[in-house]
Amino acid sequence: MAQALGAREQIILFLNRRGTASFVQCRDCGFTMRCQRCELSLTYHSDREELVCHQCNARMILPAQCPQCWSQRIRFMGIGTQKVAEVTGSYFPKARLIRWDRDTTQGKYSHQEIVDRFSSHQADILVGTQMLAKGLDFPLVTLVGVVLADVALNLPDFRAGERTFQLLSQVAGRAGRGELGGKVVVQTYSPDHYAVQAAAEHNYEIFYQKEIGFRREQNNPPFSHLTRLLYTHTNSEKCQRETDRMHNLLREKRDALGVADISFVGPAPAFFQRVRGQFRWQLILRGTDPAAFLADVPLPQGWTVDVDPASLL
Repeated sequence: MAQALGAREQIILFLNRRGTASFVQCRDCGFTMRCQRCELSLTYHSDREELVCHQCNARMILPAQCPQCWSQRIRFMGIGTQKVAEVTGSYFPKARLIRWDRDTTQGKYSHQEIVDRFSSHQADILVGTQMLAKGLDFPLVTLVGVVLADVALNLPDFRAGERTFQLLSQVAGRAGRGELGGKVVVQTYSPDHYAVQAAAEHNYEIFYQKEIGFRREQNNPPFSHLTRLLYTHTNSEKCQRETDRMHNLLREKRDALGVADISFVGPAPAFFQRVRGQFRWQLILRGTDPAAFLADVPLPQGWTVDVDPASLL
């Protein structure tokens, strides 16, 4: 980075997680600050000294003491783009820095203003989330740094490897688009993972062969179709009971009709188990045509059907 800045070139630092700290935890009792409506860890944003839920946008002031044991040993864990920008600014105080994430683009023309400023070299370093990876052309960018490439790699979704490969390939493509050439540095705890290696080599064929083998082994798309049934309710036990009931009903129908190619994943809590006060349980059907299998199944209020879901989170 020092070399690039000394040559009056530009730098992009990418981290697909906003905020300053991913969660705030008491070091004495282990209590973690969570959203009361979503039960998700609150993200710390230092610019306003706030804890923010990234699902429902609930906000609260950072407490000086642990609400559970009253200890003052509250610590910030994990990092986001805001923290990356702060640390980068401390290392390179003379560099002009822009942050590009959801928190800095609330205005109608915020995105275009950031692109225009960076394109006209009114800034030297651009720190941001996935929005900076999408087909932008900055000829003076000679260095791209990917911070924590593993953020999306281990999510419980069969497309996690594909999304990681896509994102790394897109971000890496922002470097070296001009005559100056470029370099990409990827920070990862999984350097041997095929998605990371294939992205580092810009080799789609290697990624495809590994990924398609994994999909075939698990009978995931494109070798099957998925349909996701999601049930939401304010009562956790009611949510689980209804999902179990639906699972039993569908299993009995499958066995009665002798349908051999329908299998079930779950029922289980969704990855985001509670959002805006609603508990969420899901049941995934996998087979040749699970949507047709569900065509005449009565679904009470509270159920949502997603055919060929883009995400299982």
